Amino acid sequence: MANSTRSIGVRDALRSPRRLSREVLAGIVTTLALVPEVISFSVVAGVDPMVSLVASVVLVLGMSFLGGRPGVITAAAGSVALVVAPMTSAHGTEYLLPAIVLAGLIQVVFGLTGLARLMRYVPRSVMLGFVNALGILIFLAQVPHVLHGGGIGLALFGATLAIVLLLPRLTKAVPAALVAIVVVTAITMIWQLQVPDVADEGRIGGGLPGLTELSVPLTAETLGIILPTAVSVALVGLMESLLTAKLVDEITETPSHKGRESWGLGVANILAAVYGGTGGCAMIGQTVLNVKTSGGRTRVSTFVAGVFLLGLITALSDVMGQIPMVALAAVMMVVAVTTVDWHSVRPRTLLRMPFPETLVMLVTIAVVVATENLAYGVIAGVLLAMVLFARRVAHVITVTRVVADPGGDPAGADGAAAAPTVRYTVHGPLFFGSSNDLVERFSYADDPPRVVIDLSAAQIWDASTVAALDSVEQLYARHGASVTIEGLDERSDRFHRRLTGELGA
Repeated sequence: MANSTRSIGVRDALRSPRRLSREVLAGIVTTLALVPEVISFSVVAGVDPMVSLVASVVLVLGMSFLGGRPGVITAAAGSVALVVAPMTSAHGTEYLLPAIVLAGLIQVVFGLTGLARLMRYVPRSVMLGFVNALGILIFLAQVPHVLHGGGIGLALFGATLAIVLLLPRLTKAVPAALVAIVVVTAITMIWQLQVPDVADEGRIGGGLPGLTELSVPLTAETLGIILPTAVSVALVGLMESLLTAKLVDEITETPSHKGRESWGLGVANILAAVYGGTGGCAMIGQTVLNVKTSGGRTRVSTFVAGVFLLGLITALSDVMGQIPMVALAAVMMVVAVTTVDWHSVRPRTLLRMPFPETLVMLVTIAVVVATENLAYGVIAGVLLAMVLFARRVAHVITVTRVVADPGGDPAGADGAAAAPTVRYTVHGPLFFGSSNDLVERFSYADDPPRVVIDLSAAQIWDASTVAALDSVEQLYARHGASVTIEGLDERSDRFHRRLTGELGA
């Protein structure tokens, strides 16, 4: 990532009419693509569509001020809906408020303690799998909307695609996606074409719900019900939001504050639970639409998205309800295609990449597509990458054996010849993966009474290595030989002295 690229701030947008108009239009386009997904996710979560829509307003506006990555669209997402669905189905939606508040508190702690920096350990191969699987999921989710539109729907779908793909060749003053949605919606309204629209996805409008009422007792029993869901919501939300922030970092070539993104998400979720009723996290597809397709770069675009969404669900709900689903599906399909990192899946790239890297990417994609859960895919990819990395590193250590010539050693203080010595030099990092077979690298029965293990080219990283070295010393002791360990750096030496002889090796 090029840190030299200057971030575009809110002041830059406000001082430039051209930039400001792009930010405003990006927010509007993003909102139009956000609504049907939020409504459909509310069905999964078992809550009223207005609950998810109002919560999304709070989340988008809250993260516009609190988030650490400008441009990220945060709303009532599908991953959170999938996590809370079992709890609401078994115990009722009244447990959502305390569960989301607790999840928000966990996210705040995660952000304030710096744990968000763990995202640096997500390998590039997992990120590629995450991005490519995201594109596949977005694309597949739109297929039913296209198929259910019938012949008229297919025609409108084609018209939307034509505008989205061809208009940028003429002008980029306005987002092509917005023009396409407006034109196709106008066509359906003027000619009264009967195609599935946003209103068919769920009820919109009817006024704002107000503060969420706490209707369950704050007892140990309630905590037992909400705790597993709250932890899952917190971790899944953090994972998707931080990965989305990292993706936007790469698109914009600017850095973000992952800690602020974490605690900001927690605060926004608490606010959304109190006024709205449910929680959420970053909406990856809408974020890509906002940042990559529409050119949104600042908090202005997300703020406009929140305000426009509020206007849609209050004053403009009737107009919004008439937007054809095929138009939104076409826009999101274009987003899906541009989301996929096509370079990463080219045959030439796959042939040049190390097989473990390709395997991690493919497993990440497969798990995400199979479970329709980005978090599961990322977890599987990271775990596989760790196992493959440990396996590779386990075989990089080398041990060389050199026997000193007794005739060349100086005599001792009493004039006797020095005892024969064998020196083992170990090269490479020593941890549980590489040190487990360290015991087998020594010739205990054939070595002379004095053994030197030189670790100046190695480092001790865990207790498994200390236990292995203790085992080596014990095996030599059985053959009447003494072992001297030398060459350790200060940290490794301190670690070794603290644990040696205490591990029961």
